[in-house]
Amino acid sequence: MKKLLRGLALAGTIAVVAPATAQDGKSTFSAEDVFDLEYADAPRISPDGRSILFVRRSNDIMTDRTEGAIWIVPTAGGEPRLVVDRASRAEWSPDGKRIAYTGRDDGGRAAIYLRWMDSGQVQQVASLDHGAGSLAWSPDGRSIAFTADVDAEVKPLAKMPKQPEGAAWSPKVKVIDHAIFRRDGAGYLDPAFEHVFVVPANGGTPRQLTSGNFQHNGPLSWSRDGRALFFSANRSEDWELQTVESDVFEIDIASGALRQVTTADGAESNPQLSPDGTRIAFVCMPNVKRPVWQVDICVKDRAGGATRNLTTTLDREVGDIRWGGNRAIYFTFDDRGMKNIGRVSLDGRVDTVAEGLGGTSLGRPYTSGTYDVSDSGVLAWTAGTSDRPADLAVRSGGRTRQLTALNEDLLAYRTLGEVHELTYASSFDGTEIQGWYVTPPGFDPARKYPLILEIHGGPHSAYGPHFSAEIQRYAAEGYVVFYDNHRGSTSYGEDFALLLQNKYSSEEDAADHLSGVDAMIAKGFIDEKNLFVTGGSAGGIATAYLVGLTDRFNAAAAAKPVINWLSKSLTADSYIFQTYHQFPAMPWEDPMHYWKRSPLSLVGNVSTPTMLMTGEEDHRTPISESEQFYQALKLRGIDTVLVRVPGSSHGIASRPSRLIAKTENILAWFARYRTDKTDTDETGESE
Repeated sequence: MKKLLRGLALAGTIAVVAPATAQDGKSTFSAEDVFDLEYADAPRISPDGRSILFVRRSNDIMTDRTEGAIWIVPTAGGEPRLVVDRASRAEWSPDGKRIAYTGRDDGGRAAIYLRWMDSGQVQQVASLDHGAGSLAWSPDGRSIAFTADVDAEVKPLAKMPKQPEGAAWSPKVKVIDHAIFRRDGAGYLDPAFEHVFVVPANGGTPRQLTSGNFQHNGPLSWSRDGRALFFSANRSEDWELQTVESDVFEIDIASGALRQVTTADGAESNPQLSPDGTRIAFVCMPNVKRPVWQVDICVKDRAGGATRNLTTTLDREVGDIRWGGNRAIYFTFDDRGMKNIGRVSLDGRVDTVAEGLGGTSLGRPYTSGTYDVSDSGVLAWTAGTSDRPADLAVRSGGRTRQLTALNEDLLAYRTLGEVHELTYASSFDGTEIQGWYVTPPGFDPARKYPLILEIHGGPHSAYGPHFSAEIQRYAAEGYVVFYDNHRGSTSYGEDFALLLQNKYSSEEDAADHLSGVDAMIAKGFIDEKNLFVTGGSAGGIATAYLVGLTDRFNAAAAAKPVINWLSKSLTADSYIFQTYHQFPAMPWEDPMHYWKRSPLSLVGNVSTPTMLMTGEEDHRTPISESEQFYQALKLRGIDTVLVRVPGSSHGIASRPSRLIAKTENILAWFARYRTDKTDTDETGESE
């Protein structure tokens, strides 16, 4: 293990030390501990409400992957039991006697499986060229619908001469003519389109229902008579260039006849048929030239008529909608850094029914979490806290209980940093900003501690008081860590999110961060001579922009940043969305606006030692962005280092060892510039 972690260290010069011991005799959170973290995800309540399936996710040190396994636990409480290893996406059959789930067959192909819950017998339902998504049982339990990619026929542009038998020619060229031709995490795409299928539950040949070169999206919802399916899609000819546009469709299972259910401008998606089959609920949102917009729940009668928006009084974005009986719809929404479960009646009355979802984002403290609700009102969700990743919680019969304790074998024996809330006024315009700070184990308010400012990505996303492996590692090394939901963050309403419209990064969000640092210093336990800043993605942009505005930080670490919007906007997979929604004009129409938002425009001011870290296969913020800043700093003689993450896309912490590599390299970089520590040798190891 030590050899593995040493190999991940900064340029081979910094080693990970053994876990430190806190004043209470417990160890602090170490890099090795990342491999022992687990969390609950994707609960599914049985039709009789007595049991809950969930996915138990854990990190495998040998494969360096986060693996999933399906477990079951009684709703009334009891010992969780393993159902299927190395599997996910389980769905109950209507009678509760079987489950369907996805996995890999012995040959490594994607497959759908069925398991009988009484005997444990497993049957392969179908083997597929591409993975299956959005599994949905028919009401009679005889069929399973799903979505899967279908490769499109590609005709060569030019006719090549015949290759002689046995000749070793170069691979064939690939001709691209689609607007969407690459995706971060997948690379350059072979043309394929997502379609809706149905397959007999007892096994057979999947039958493709949809056609055309369009993306047909789940989740899928059956009509109560089992004769039709509902899904969402954008079937316009120029769909690739339409960013927020889709409609709900109904397809006849027997004939394949297609009926368009919604026609409004914007996106209607996630269709859910009411239990009695009379109404369709769906997520609805406008197509506006803005980076954020209101996301609501709409409903209409299946027989036709007007669409009604049920959540116009809720100034929050909704998601993951589910019927709870025929008269109410459940959903998730983020509020002030917390994910909650809401419920709206058909007359538009909104209630909050559960708070504290979270814990399914291990790396950084983003809002997260999943849930399920039964027709009888049983509610299950992933419950995270500031010191634990997600466990499974349930509310039944008016009682709420926690059903799992997945990390007590580890975290009960660790002293963790404590999370505290902080609100303050931005020096830019007095806007209230909410943030949190984490104090290190053994914290003494009479002492002075170095401070790390950690900036979230997005920028239209949100942090909260949630467990974070990265933040806990920083705290374990003696830092106070501060993070905020600056202007533009979600979970505070549309107006607050739009404060960054057409201006990211800017002096305005920088003021939010610096005001937070000032508020922390005012508490009296921050060492003003040891301030550091880091962030990833949009947080990396903010970090690089910030060091162009101020020299108050000892060192900075910008992970996967955008450095030059003029180059990034037309070299990343997100170019269609970003040029339309995040900027007032195209880059060739208003190049100076793009340049003003770019950290590279301020590089001449930078004196802060700055680390750049990006995945070598990042198609969202290509590594060429980091290289521009690195080379500019080299030309200026500023201390800098470029950390390349081999094989990684934008999610540089998506594998356990990469998460460790990220935090340990940042800690190593900051250690070089800390002035409060003299007891380390040149490798960073404690003497």
